[in-house]
Amino acid sequence: MAEVVIVESAEAGGEITADAVVALIAKRPDAVLGLATGTSPLSSYEAIARRSLDLSRVRGFALDEYVGLPVGHPESYRSVITRDVVEPLGMTPALVRVPGDDGGPLETAGERYEADLVAAGGVDIQLLGIGGTGHIGFNEPGSSFGSLTRIKTLTARTRADNARFFASPDEVPMHCLTQGLGTILRARHLILLAFGASKAAAIAAAIEGPLSASAPGSAVQLHPHVTVVVDEAAASGLKNADYYRYAWDNRLPWETP
Repeated sequence: MAEVVIVESAEAGGEITADAVVALIAKRPDAVLGLATGTSPLSSYEAIARRSLDLSRVRGFALDEYVGLPVGHPESYRSVITRDVVEPLGMTPALVRVPGDDGGPLETAGERYEADLVAAGGVDIQLLGIGGTGHIGFNEPGSSFGSLTRIKTLTARTRADNARFFASPDEVPMHCLTQGLGTILRARHLILLAFGASKAAAIAAAIEGPLSASAPGSAVQLHPHVTVVVDEAAASGLKNADYYRYAWDNRLPWETP
């Protein structure tokens, strides 16, 4: 089962992610990080930045990218990753990839991204958020657990949720390139972050619900090394919350996220 850590705040959750990244970089300075966008991972990136690590050799692969936004659009995930991750963490821009950024045909962008992920040796730590529809990456309900990087159509709910980043809801793209659930499950360590009451239902379905394509986040139940970091509000729908707190408080000295 996933290790569930219930924290007081997003800032406290970010420190847990930073601890895991510090331990990884100490062993592998050229590690591969899977980079998520959205608000949930922001506290993690801020905490990592405060550790003053040398991340110049670290390689990064973004989870997803909108289809149809012009190059340089401030809400393209290339721009967001550069602004929120690459620059604050001192990563080398050329070592950070976003789906579809190689200039090749859109129709085969997923296959090329998969090949590049394999060539890099796979992702060591994959950061994840979870959407209101239960999606991780942009794998909307109905996504196959074996799916790979591909084009997906965003639900009306997801587009509405993301409209706050755009001047109007009509500007939110209809399509995206996203790593598949099967791609995500190849990462060696998944860290799923969620904060706020609006994420409670999706977290409960992902962690304690049945495995179901209708709840894409439930795919994490299939992974051998998952750390779920949530605040009290996001954990409010978890039936086993008391056990998760108990297990975290009584973890062995060598047990780390």
